[in-house]
Amino acid sequence: MAANNSNTPPHVIVRGGAAGFAQQIEIGPHRLKGDEPAAFGGTDTGPSPYDFLLAALGTCTSMTISLYARRKGWPLEAVTVSLHHSKIHATDCAECETKVGRIDRIEREIQLTGALTNEQRAKLMEIADRCPVHQTLTSEINIRTRAV
Repeated sequence: MAANNSNTPPHVIVRGGAAGFAQQIEIGPHRLKGDEPAAFGGTDTGPSPYDFLLAALGTCTSMTISLYARRKGWPLEAVTVSLHHSKIHATDCAECETKVGRIDRIEREIQLTGALTNEQRAKLMEIADRCPVHQTLTSEINIRTRAV
């Protein structure tokens, strides 16, 4: 994807009023709403930002697994990805590099439906980590912000 400059129209536009959390989201021809749950001061008119993040990872995971299985001609019938986000203390994460403070944890469960062998299932679970969104979330991210 090309870097966004003044000659390239933005792909995602988010607009919201200053009075609350409700947001109107334009992604090309698609229209979505974002918000926070009432328990967090929102009006619950749409998913939260973390819900969208999890949806992006789940969607990409399912697409990547399905594409790989189709290319191999494997009998995958369906993929279900269930995700949960939480903040945990770094000291509670043995496999994490960060040891101080809190870190984000995403738990991802993948259900593969179809007459797959154990080897095929293991390979598809391995392929899940190769989805582009997973790669982005586990790599260094550089976000450039400018006022317009």
